[in-house]
Amino acid sequence: MASLCAACGNSVAAEDRFCRVCGAVVPVASVGTGNFPLTPTAPPETSGKATASLVCGLLFFIPLAFVAAIVFGHLALSEIRKSAGRLKGEGLAIAGLVLGYAWIVGIPVILIIAAIAIPNLLRARMAANESSAVAGIRQINVAEVTYSNEHSNAGYTCSLADLSTQIDGQLMSGRKNGYVFKLSGCTPTESGAIVKYQVVAYAITQNATGTRAFCSDESNVIKVDPGGSSENCSENGSPLQ
Repeated sequence: MASLCAACGNSVAAEDRFCRVCGAVVPVASVGTGNFPLTPTAPPETSGKATASLVCGLLFFIPLAFVAAIVFGHLALSEIRKSAGRLKGEGLAIAGLVLGYAWIVGIPVILIIAAIAIPNLLRARMAANESSAVAGIRQINVAEVTYSNEHSNAGYTCSLADLSTQIDGQLMSGRKNGYVFKLSGCTPTESGAIVKYQVVAYAITQNATGTRAFCSDESNVIKVDPGGSSENCSENGSPLQ
């Protein structure tokens, strides 16, 4: 025989030990005897699993956190339904489930976007590095002419450090924006003056920081080798357009 909860008036079955609505304790001796006073319990507690579900759903940057959000969300909802009002947090569990499933749906979209965007970003970065390499070679050419005019007896130089007053610090170090810069071919004449030099710039990591190699000499003509070879640039390279 069902009884009524004196705290909220909800129908309480004979086998219930707690009111399914307010969570009040059902005295064992009074079950099935009609209306009876029930001892109110403490306010419902928030399910820890519901809280964990929401937190995991928000921590999307942690691998497989969305899976934990889904698992905890379902466990929390089941736990809350069986608690006869002693637990709350259904909204938290549902929010965690929504976030968890949203990330499952969103992952393929994110991967597709990344597959399109990353190669484009890589190509754009390499193009910027190559433009910087060409500008660096032009800067070195101008610096060599200035150095030669200031040191008429010595001529050109094969040391980037000698051009420190004409080029920036990164270029003087021999590495700038993904490219290596080298001076060579400075063979002095009988008088001791160096009348020739060659400067090359090649990618630090081929097909990652750049693709093409660039070179120039005392003629100030900049050549490009599409294959990225620093050794054959002057012989096989074509004038930069």
